[in-house]
Amino acid sequence: MGKPVNLNRYRKEKARAEKKARADTNAAKHGQTKANKTVVKLEQDRQRRDLDGHKVEE
Repeated sequence: MGKPVNLNRYRKEKARAEKKARADTNAAKHGQTKANKTVVKLEQDRQRRDLDGHKVEE
């Protein structure tokens, strides 16, 4: 006869695997690459500098 099996451990492992699969799917669907995030941030910084350079001080 074999050892007793802890069913809670298997249930939790299955839940973790499903959660990770769902997270990976969402990351692929909605996520951005690091390079894309960097480009967007640099563009926003450039636009902010340009706008600040056009301000007129009174």
